[in-house]
Amino acid sequence: MTKFILVSLVSGLLFGLMDGLINANPWATRLLAVYKPIAKNSINAPAGIVIDLAYGFILAGVFLLLYASLPGDTGLVKGISFVLLVWFLRVVMAAASTWMMFTVPVPTLLYQLATGLGDMLVLGVLYGLTLQPSP
Repeated sequence: MTKFILVSLVSGLLFGLMDGLINANPWATRLLAVYKPIAKNSINAPAGIVIDLAYGFILAGVFLLLYASLPGDTGLVKGISFVLLVWFLRVVMAAASTWMMFTVPVPTLLYQLATGLGDMLVLGVLYGLTLQPSP
């Protein structure tokens, strides 16, 4: 249980750190400028931290619940399998919906797809190398 809590906390902190790096770099600022007219002027950092920590706990918990059903013989392969599923459900579906409903440049959508995959792969490696269900 201690390992689960620690990995979940690290995972949530990584979410926040990677979100900052992914969304606040100069290249992202240019690509994501399309959202500027509807973006908030300031970010509620405490709420963002709580949400990222919650995501860390939820994803780590779901990984453990699905562990036996995930393809692969090692934790690492299971972690990567898990995040590919999560990436599809979280990032690909959101990008497809955005593409259908809004006028967003293709490079922006490709950036979101690529960075979302990178974000998820970091977490999948973390989960795969550190978490496995208790016997």
